[in-house]
Order: sequence, then C-alpha cells, then structure tokens
Amino acid sequence: MHKVIETPDAPPAIGPYSQGIQFGNLIFTSGQLPIEPETGEMSEDTKEQAHQCLKNLKSVLEAAGSGLNKVKKATVFVKDMNDFTDINEVYKQYFTFPFPARSLVEVARLPKDVKVEIEVVASAE
Repeated sequence: MHKVIETPDAPPAIGPYSQGIQFGNLIFTSGQLPIEPETGEMSEDTKEQAHQCLKNLKSVLEAAGSGLNKVKKATVFVKDMNDFTDINEVYKQYFTFPFPARSLVEVARLPKDVKVEIEVVASAE
C-alpha cells in the first residue's frame, strides 16, 4: 500500500503526478521546482532557486511526518554545471553530516526553464 502526499505549502503538481508518495518507511518526492507556492513566482537567481526547491521539499516531507534530516538520497538536476558551486553552497545549509547520498546531473532543459530541480528519497521514521 502507498499513501499520496499533498500539501498546499509546496507548488501543486503541473502534470499527472503526486508531490510525494509514501511506500512503507520510504518517502519518494517528485522533483520540486523553485516555485514559491503562495505566489507561483520564481527568482532568476540560481541560489534563490536552490533555496526554494529545498523549502518546497521540506514542506512535502513534513506533510508526510518526515523532514530533511531523514533524507537518504537526493537527485539534483541543473541546467548548467557551472552552477555546481552555488548550489552546493545552498545545499549545505539544509543538510548536515552525515550527508545523504546525492547525484547532480546537468540536463538540456527543465520544466518552466528553471535552473535547478531537486527530488529526494527519505525515511518516514
């Protein structure tokens, strides 16, 4: 059995998918875009986009009774690998040692032409 995770504190899905799914003790989030949920707006600044993605992830995880401190794996999609240092600078403000496993990959294009999108797998306990 799985449970759908939805919260108004993160942007609504822009397609046929859920913000998150809990399956047993695992929580899988959809990629979070840097959209401010209350206004629907987003910054053009890479660091601000990374902050907003992580804030949105935090909201989805908290709606499931979890949190960023329970993230086991993160996947970061970036439009430009030259933003690696800026994203790391923001990322380390949200995660502490022991850091979750992570992949960071450059992609040709992201939804809404954002610069960064982040998804995670976390434990529910």
